[in-house]
Amino acid sequence: MASIRKRGDLQWEARIRRKGWPVTCKTFNTKSDAEKWARDIENEMDRGVFTSRTEAENTTLNEALERFIAEYVPRYNNPKLETIKARALQRRKIATKFMAAIRSKDIADFMQERAAEGVAGNTIRLDLALISRVFNVAISSWGMESLRNPVSRIPKPKVSSGRTRRLEGDEEERLLAACSDSLRPIVRFAIETAMRRGEMASLTWQNIDLEKSTAYLPKTKNNEERTVPLSPAAVQILKNLEKGESARVFQLSDVSITQAFIKTCQKVGIEGLTFHDLRHEATSRLFERTDLDIMEIKSITGHKTLQMLARYSHLRTYKLVDRLAGARRGETPPNLS
Repeated sequence: MASIRKRGDLQWEARIRRKGWPVTCKTFNTKSDAEKWARDIENEMDRGVFTSRTEAENTTLNEALERFIAEYVPRYNNPKLETIKARALQRRKIATKFMAAIRSKDIADFMQERAAEGVAGNTIRLDLALISRVFNVAISSWGMESLRNPVSRIPKPKVSSGRTRRLEGDEEERLLAACSDSLRPIVRFAIETAMRRGEMASLTWQNIDLEKSTAYLPKTKNNEERTVPLSPAAVQILKNLEKGESARVFQLSDVSITQAFIKTCQKVGIEGLTFHDLRHEATSRLFERTDLDIMEIKSITGHKTLQMLARYSHLRTYKLVDRLAGARRGETPPNLS
């Protein structure tokens, strides 16, 4: 049975106690709103379709993110980076809203806000993916079954075809000269191997075989293990490193790598270059400077699909020209693999 009581001078509280159901209550600005809500809830209980909204109505997105950080982020391959992303989201205006009050329009407004800040479409998609995961966990595991995921109802921003920034002119020489002793081998290794920042940060000596010139990556972005063949230059970089007490090959964390790289670029006036661009540079060089076929390159770089490497195909146009010229002269065309 529902009870309606006044709280202070401006609010009314509706409280429903019924056998077999959890005690449910909510506060309203008017008595009529409280009575209507109570009738609706009791009707749902009569029909056996009631789901408690109390938890969702009293938990903000900020609080849900805090719980997500504590309970789920430790399971990720890179919990430190995921925590940083969640903390950044906690500072947004949308995080002050109660979970039950967040609608698709709020998500759309958040997207527009991020776009106005000049944030790339893929970054916005990652923000939305995090919000969506928090809602899904809240629905499935935190007793907020009454929620609907507001992210699932809106179109996601388009993702660009990928950055094309490469090292230009004397940028590589200037960059390496300005790097600290801890950053320089990381930058050189990235250019040689096309490894991701997180893969290098977690690389251990145990997974390095200098005799076979390989680096084993048990955890990658795609959650697939990978063994990377190392070039002679990459092997030499590793041989030049001093093995300390740490099991890790490189002594900077993934976040520290990014911070150090940004400061170094600023120091020498290199603009528009990110650490991830070194992966693009390395992949481009594999197409330009080797005869490896696309499947072999994929096994080195760890790209999830061949489609992701399709944008590099133009780098071998000159080989097609040579083959075409040879074919017209009746010569055996050179191997393109």
